[in-house]
Amino acid sequence: MTEPAELPDLEALMDAAWPAAEREESGGWVLRAASGVTQRANSVWPRNPGEDPHRQLPALREARLWYRSRRLPLIFQMFEGPRHAGLHAVLDEEGFTRQSETLVLVRDGGTESPEPGSGVELSAEPTAEWMRLWWSVDGRGDEAALDAAREILEGCPSLYALLRDDDGVPAAVGRLAVPPPPGGAVGAGGWAGLYCMATRPDARRRGYAARILRALLAAGASRGVEGCWLLVMASNAGARDLYARAGFREACRYLYRQERPKRHLTGC
Repeated sequence: MTEPAELPDLEALMDAAWPAAEREESGGWVLRAASGVTQRANSVWPRNPGEDPHRQLPALREARLWYRSRRLPLIFQMFEGPRHAGLHAVLDEEGFTRQSETLVLVRDGGTESPEPGSGVELSAEPTAEWMRLWWSVDGRGDEAALDAAREILEGCPSLYALLRDDDGVPAAVGRLAVPPPPGGAVGAGGWAGLYCMATRPDARRRGYAARILRALLAAGASRGVEGCWLLVMASNAGARDLYARAGFREACRYLYRQERPKRHLTGC
């Protein structure tokens, strides 16, 4: 595995691909909130984790107050590796839980691009059908939560893929987020992230997810994307096999460190 910093600004790209409605920079940490919709958008991203506990503890207290004022639990999105070891130790001392271990897989531009998935519909915005299917698989919450989720999705330039079954009913969806390269402009190449891969439960094991994946990778290649990343739960062996066959390899991993969970957040 490689550290995220050894890849092209991967942490920053991931943050841009799933932007929180509210964010505040505090001493090298980015505090993010989005009405409790998904852990990613409601967690601290320690852009600069720091090494000195005498500085980390005051920052921790400030973060605790920031989330408490929004009635949200304090959660850190924490990568593994030496750069984050000091902050992990502080969170261990403070009794933070460890949950939702997630692998970051990457596929560089040197990998042969697949043929586009036949029958896959692509759009620049999430259609109502796309949103309904994705939310039925991955979403948790009411209409307000769904609106917050849409705001997250539309906060980054993206392509949305939808595939129908033989009866014309949406069977699978996916999203290719194409954030501007740090310091660059939209469409200037760079990396793209695969998100929201979801298949209707009764339509699984029919190859729909593989067709969505091929279509989004091909669409990215046609737009000059230099490489792709995606996130998958470490426990999801089936999805990991699918992505390995498509040429993805593990680059790094992260987990969430949570203080005194108070309510269930939506999504992973």
